[in-house]
Amino acid sequence: MSNTYRRLWLSTLICLISGAAALAETPARATDAAGFKAALQAERGSVLIVNLWATWCVPCLREVPDLLAVTKEYEKQGVKLIGVSVDDPSPGAAVVEQFRQRYFPAFVTFARSGPQMDELASVIDPAWNEVVPTTYILDRQGKVVVRVQGKKSLNEFREAVRKAL
Repeated sequence: MSNTYRRLWLSTLICLISGAAALAETPARATDAAGFKAALQAERGSVLIVNLWATWCVPCLREVPDLLAVTKEYEKQGVKLIGVSVDDPSPGAAVVEQFRQRYFPAFVTFARSGPQMDELASVIDPAWNEVVPTTYILDRQGKVVVRVQGKKSLNEFREAVRKAL
């Protein structure tokens, strides 16, 4: 087993042990752009890490444990993580939810309900170029402070979050 997969497994196990399993009751939610915009507005006052990912994207899956870790480190400062799956829509986001439940139960995720891959991403970045993973750090007013594309390290995510605090 490679170090990456060990780290992924260990991170998932730590989340379960630390009580993150309670968040598993918040399933992946299928939504449209208006619903996602409303969800983001409801989080105003928090620093948001919004991560665009897909179940088929290996770099995405490798960075989720780091995103969960940085969120845990800064949660007392009002940092929250929201995932946005760009997987093809399925009834009730079933495919994304099964995957999320199995590997990342603490990863609050929205799934697109419509046919356009950029449906939810366009709420944050109308010029999103369909690269996954893409992560946006939003300040407490909902403004994008940092946009990073491609897999990043835990330290790179820490640095990006600090810019929004």
